[in-house]
Amino acid sequence: MTGYGRARQTVNGRDITVEVRSVNNRYLDCSVKMPRAYIFAEDAIKSLVQKSASRGKVDVFITVESKGAEETVVAVNEPLARSYLAALRQLYELDGGKMVKGDYYVTDLARLPDVLAVTKAEEDLESLSADLCAVAEEALAAHTAMREKEGRKLAEDILGRLDTIESLTARVEERSPQTVAEYREKLLARMNEVLQSATIDESRILTEAAIFADKVAVDEETVRLRSHLSQLREMLQSGEPIGRKLDFLIQEVNRESNTIGSKCSDVEIARNVVDLKAEVEKIREQVQNIE
Repeated sequence: MTGYGRARQTVNGRDITVEVRSVNNRYLDCSVKMPRAYIFAEDAIKSLVQKSASRGKVDVFITVESKGAEETVVAVNEPLARSYLAALRQLYELDGGKMVKGDYYVTDLARLPDVLAVTKAEEDLESLSADLCAVAEEALAAHTAMREKEGRKLAEDILGRLDTIESLTARVEERSPQTVAEYREKLLARMNEVLQSATIDESRILTEAAIFADKVAVDEETVRLRSHLSQLREMLQSGEPIGRKLDFLIQEVNRESNTIGSKCSDVEIARNVVDLKAEVEKIREQVQNIE
């Protein structure tokens, strides 16, 4: 199912934005795009997506902008600074201080190579990962809400088509016994035409009609078909991820429809079966979009 969710928060001096987009896919395929500096949180984000969705191609986009300067630290290389001071004193003491002027300041010392080092502050990766996940959860909630809205519309459409299939099944059940009676009448008329004055064996006619009735009987198929329709309705109202189950069950509905079509040579039943299979195909297309 398609969906989109976006969330933005400023947490601990960072402006975090998370976007979640998904399109239809038979299985779950998650991709996370984020700054390399925060790649350590990728598995945690994917874990959240797996809890939120079971099907679909889900793309997560994360951007992070720092709002403060707390990420950098200026540190004094104390051992090196002391070495510089000792060297400066040694220079001053050379020749009684005549060769080297003895006035030097902290600013002079700070200009010496590597006395001051600017480094990135050590970050609490666990805390930062939690901040990213918090914003991701908000985006996923919006994404899920959109998918649920689409899911309700798909469910309504499928339920309407199930009603149509059930109505067509009832027509097949109503028409099926009539085809046997019509076959018996046609068989009797044909034998009358061939034999004319000869006496017709009524028991033979009944036997042939019984054999035909057994061949075209669709009672078992329609009973299973109604059972499948009932299960489909229950699944659609369960509120759980049912995409794969629906996919399997609609294949069974299609199989029963094909069997009914192969058994019946009656034009009216064939027309109903064609309409029935058309509805099944439409449902099968919709099921691919359901989680």
